[in-house]
Amino acid sequence: MNDVVPTQHCLVLVHSAETSRIFYAIEAASRLTAVHPDLLRHYCRAGLLGEARTHDDADPIFDDDALYEIRRIEHYRRHHGVNLRALPLVCGLSRDVDRLQSELRFLRAR
Repeated sequence: MNDVVPTQHCLVLVHSAETSRIFYAIEAASRLTAVHPDLLRHYCRAGLLGEARTHDDADPIFDDDALYEIRRIEHYRRHHGVNLRALPLVCGLSRDVDRLQSELRFLRAR
């Protein structure tokens, strides 16, 4: 009998001190996140990576925060089956939770 053990995936959040900002072209961001450039453009047009990247004028530039968001989005999509239409809702709710947690930490520290 072949027992299949379900694997669990976890999302690890890492915070590092900001010393200098590094920016990546779409090709580099694609390579670093293993996401096709066309899908990155779709994420930008959908506003998933912030309003600054929603314009179609030129290819977007990504920083480390954007790469983190891309990995988070891909985690939702690949491991939780969130489809492209539901991603804006899930990402918005996730940002709201992050903001509320930060506000709660601030209020508790006072």
